[in-house]
Amino acid sequence: MLPMLHQLALAFTLLSPAAFAASCPDWPAEQAQAELARRSEQLAQWDDAYHRQGVALVADELYDQARQQLHELRNCLSPATEMTNPLTSSGGPLQHPIAQTGLDKLADATAVRAWLKNRQDVWVQPKVDGVAVTLVFVDGRLQQAISRGNGERGQDWTANARQIPALARTLPSRGSLVLQGELYWRRPAHIQADAGSLGARSKVAGWLARTRLSTEDAAQIGVFIWDWPAGPASMRERLTGLSALGFADSQAFSQPISDFQQAQAWRERWYRQALPFASDGLVFKQSSRPAAEHWRASPPSWAAAWKYPLRQGLATVRRVQFTIGRTGRITPVLQLQPLRLDDRRISRVSLGSLPRWQALDIRPGDQLELSLAGLSIPHVERVFWRNPQRDTVSAPNPADYHALSCWQFTPACASQFRARLVWLSGPHGLAMPGVGPGTWDKLLASGQLHDLLDWLSLNEEQLATTPGLGARSARQLHHSLQSARAKPFAIWLRALGLPLDNTPRPLADWDNLAAHSARQWQAEFAVSDRRAQQLQGFFRHPEVQALRAQLKARKISGF
Repeated sequence: MLPMLHQLALAFTLLSPAAFAASCPDWPAEQAQAELARRSEQLAQWDDAYHRQGVALVADELYDQARQQLHELRNCLSPATEMTNPLTSSGGPLQHPIAQTGLDKLADATAVRAWLKNRQDVWVQPKVDGVAVTLVFVDGRLQQAISRGNGERGQDWTANARQIPALARTLPSRGSLVLQGELYWRRPAHIQADAGSLGARSKVAGWLARTRLSTEDAAQIGVFIWDWPAGPASMRERLTGLSALGFADSQAFSQPISDFQQAQAWRERWYRQALPFASDGLVFKQSSRPAAEHWRASPPSWAAAWKYPLRQGLATVRRVQFTIGRTGRITPVLQLQPLRLDDRRISRVSLGSLPRWQALDIRPGDQLELSLAGLSIPHVERVFWRNPQRDTVSAPNPADYHALSCWQFTPACASQFRARLVWLSGPHGLAMPGVGPGTWDKLLASGQLHDLLDWLSLNEEQLATTPGLGARSARQLHHSLQSARAKPFAIWLRALGLPLDNTPRPLADWDNLAAHSARQWQAEFAVSDRRAQQLQGFFRHPEVQALRAQLKARKISGF
């Protein structure tokens, strides 16, 4: 709320070098300096574009994380150097009559509890996601609107600000009045947990950076006054006074709190309930503070921010792995250094397909921009930083894997063979109670499964010798495995991977189906020519025929 989000980067709870030394890259000095310079230059470009031109080239959440990571990297590789101030280029021609202070960011609940401890008369407000501004009124009329800038000097937004209906009116006041607040994009019934900020900050910054603000755009800008620096002594009196001036939102969205539980309750409420603006956290304020003439353009002791859970994050890739599904589909899976998004711990993410991994060319050490699709599934948006060391990653050959490959266990077939077992015992297959991925992992690790149907011949004594299975578990597992013998022929075919989703007519015995021509499959089961060819291929494949022979020998119905 108070300043633009980039100010918060200045007040991060920074880690000591020892805290992240284990993850410091082992780069030669020349490479380390080159990478520090590259990242520093990128941040400088983002800072300049945002503060001078009103253009956000990167999401605020990602900027904050990128700046924090650069700080950590600098402590790893060049601890003697200092980070540049992100507001270096953001000053403007107009002097703020009272400095805009900035905010410390409280990293987590522990930090919030520590900040609140022994403080009296604390208030909380939503941290409105817009652009900070100083408003100077003289005899009730807007005299100046000054952008946040570097906290001491900013750009002249007066002409455009006068077009905003909430500022074009005459206030019931005499003399000079200085207010600090946020110009925000009006979002009726906006729920932050569902929609996020939608680029609200950069949208308003872009509007105000124009030579002329249109009437339509001006009508979409709201005003939230979060401070009256030279106002009454108490927060309650200041809010009452702001409401009398026509800024009722300040009072409506300010609440007194006495402990952490109340702070947490308001955070949850404002995060998940409808507000007229986007917000990215809470702001805590003590009612009492120093006189306005003593304020400085740096985070004060009497106010702090507690951000909402991240919706976008920067994740560092630890390993690139590949899973092969039952039908031979290859899926790249990235193992990540854990991070939290929307209060979820994310340590791995799927890229969906091999071509996408090849297009993105993701290697260990790369940093990715992650979001939550549907607020639950982590999704890779793009590569944010590339590790200059491009480690070799060997992907499986797609030609080696298909719907009829890997019916037996080999190192190269481990992933697809396991997927066949999981499908076979799962709800789409034989639906064996208590038999899931963990069960198969134990049996595979013990070396008892080489063929897809080896589990049919395991007795209780053999199962009991499996690490992780006791006598009771072995007895229950044996009963579950043997119960599959009684399953109908059609279910067995589906469990083996028959490429037929729906069966408009009952399936006959194996010999009858194996004798079907492609034309018969099409006529009887209304499948495409391609699917008919797949069905013929299934019944003719030597490995599948070998499985049929095993099931026939065990007198399984239909085989």
